[in-house]
Amino acid sequence: MRRLGRLAAGLATTTVLVVTASGCVTVHGELEVVPGATKSEAAKALEDFTVAYNKADKAYDPALDEDRVTGSLGAINQAGLAARRKTSPEGNAQHKPLELTDASYVIPKKAGWPRWFLADTDSNRDQDGGKLDTRWLLTFVRTGPDAPWKVSYLAVASPSEIPKFRKDADGWAQPVPSADTDAALATPPADLSTTYTGYLSDGAPDVFAPGSMTSGWRDARKNTRRAGFSYQFVDQALESGTFAPLGLTTEDGGALVFFSSKHFERQTAAEGLRPTVTADVQALLTGEVKSTLTKERVSSQLVYVPKKGAGDADGKVRVLNRLPGLVAAQGS
Repeated sequence: MRRLGRLAAGLATTTVLVVTASGCVTVHGELEVVPGATKSEAAKALEDFTVAYNKADKAYDPALDEDRVTGSLGAINQAGLAARRKTSPEGNAQHKPLELTDASYVIPKKAGWPRWFLADTDSNRDQDGGKLDTRWLLTFVRTGPDAPWKVSYLAVASPSEIPKFRKDADGWAQPVPSADTDAALATPPADLSTTYTGYLSDGAPDVFAPGSMTSGWRDARKNTRRAGFSYQFVDQALESGTFAPLGLTTEDGGALVFFSSKHFERQTAAEGLRPTVTADVQALLTGEVKSTLTKERVSSQLVYVPKKGAGDADGKVRVLNRLPGLVAAQGS
């Protein structure tokens, strides 16, 4: 496990450098609490993102939308496009343009930078109406007055899972404080990445409601079996810079929060065997797979955090959506 920890630290270096280079900053003197964007600015940001996303997806070229994504979505998007460009250099023959319509914008008021807002949209990737109807939730972040709007989080949820947000008389939303100093919520939002990765690794703190992305995932990893192979898992918090959590206060006193995490899976083969390397893994692989293969994934989560004492599933955090993506692989 010590070797895996060193490997995790090594593989994380690139991401850390990215965060350091493009981390969020606060402009001194901008202490006035103002809306993060106007409705027209939000609509233009959504349009710009969609256009760039479609160009990049059609060409499998990460350079075409790198200035419209950041954070966990940026890491997943850029690695995915880079991998597919290697396996399909001619581009995406199955490209279907993404359409994001019926958009509503939840724009919080805050001081300084970064500023951000949430776009609640209907995509053409689902079936409208019924159990398969979903909404795409995208968080747009801007780190300064001259910086472009970039999408840091994407989550897919059913309309019934999206709570009503607390707003002032002018319709502006209330962001969750970076530190839950008054302990109003069941779990501090700023600590969610550490809390989640700790729970996945050790089962504690047990603050998450049972489900496929919590207890079910822990059980699945414990029961991963293949003759002649052993598996190790390491979870790592991502909670600063462009990976910082973003949350909005809900009408019932709870919060809807987006946060990031990183997960490593190492597969070690017995003598005479070799881990299977798929095309998408090969495209992101460094080193030669002889007896071990370590996969690195970045993941974003959308959760509902109840207020303390609310009794929501015994006051536990509900994970509504998880979006993971392979970002690197290493063989040895």
